[in-house]
Amino acid sequence: MTRLVLASASPARLATLRSAGLHPEVLVSGVDESVVTTPDPAALASELASLKARAVAARVPDAVVVGCDSVLALDGSVHGKPADADEARSRWRAMRGRSGVLHTGHCVIAPGGRELVRGAATTVHFADVADDEIEAYVATGEPLQVAGAFTVDGLGGAFVTGIEGDHHNVVGISLPVLRTMLAEVGVPWVSLWRTDRSRDPSTAPGEGSATGHVG
Repeated sequence: MTRLVLASASPARLATLRSAGLHPEVLVSGVDESVVTTPDPAALASELASLKARAVAARVPDAVVVGCDSVLALDGSVHGKPADADEARSRWRAMRGRSGVLHTGHCVIAPGGRELVRGAATTVHFADVADDEIEAYVATGEPLQVAGAFTVDGLGGAFVTGIEGDHHNVVGISLPVLRTMLAEVGVPWVSLWRTDRSRDPSTAPGEGSATGHVG
């Protein structure tokens, strides 16, 4: 049985994998994301995903490790999680009625050290939300926990009017991309299915409760 480890603290990524029949262990990397400063959103997401996967793979050399990271590109700028409520408000005022591209980097490291890196991009169309809706949303705290300051699988879902591309990617992990990557390292997707869908006791403590792509 393949040991699958998710190198991410994102509850949404874990929930997405579980819904697809996969029940990985969770080990949080603890990497300092500020060390990567490239202005290219696709490169930034992929490099951060790689850093997370490498940090965890060093601790579990017998496992297949999956690392992910997401950022939103808007107006030529790259946005991760907002630093505070004021930044979240500013982001939403800039995003409303417009479209951005959510980039997610994926890194898979197999036992023996083989490493694959892939990116996925999904265009997201945002509703023209009113100021009071922005205030109410920011007050929930949800947008402060996720890249781009929005979710599609939580309270922010009503503020997303359309998606072009893989909707799982907006949550923070592209299942089609990951399936292909796992196949390339000799792990068939269907071999990882667990039909009982029970909660895995190995889930790391302190994951947090926010939905969405935490970065």
